[in-house]
Amino acid sequence: QVQLVESGGGLVQAGGSLRLSCAGTGRTFSRSNMGWFRQAPGKDREFVAVISLLGLNTVVADSIKGRFTISRDNARNTVYLQMNSLKPEDTAVYYCAAGLNRGWLIDFRTEEKYDSWGQGTQVTVSS
Repeated sequence: QVQLVESGGGLVQAGGSLRLSCAGTGRTFSRSNMGWFRQAPGKDREFVAVISLLGLNTVVADSIKGRFTISRDNARNTVYLQMNSLKPEDTAVYYCAAGLNRGWLIDFRTEEKYDSWGQGTQVTVSS
């Protein structure tokens, strides 16, 4: 399994930007698709984005398309989520997750495809 630690969350005004980082340890990081999910207060956790193990392919949720970008640096065992044009509805705890590369990338929109999860980082967007 991969151990994951998120960082970079915080408080930002609407329209601002944040970059989340997720550092992984363990041998399987480079063999894992890496995803970001988020959970707003009182809501279920939802898919945000996923990137393939070599970083060549991504799948992103419609709600963040054009505003968020997922990327990874396998040399640093780190995955990033660049968030621009933030909105109050982006307020949530953001989690990164690792899933061994099995099947189609689009299937990694579901939590069940992931083997390891971080503890989450809070993002709050004020209006």
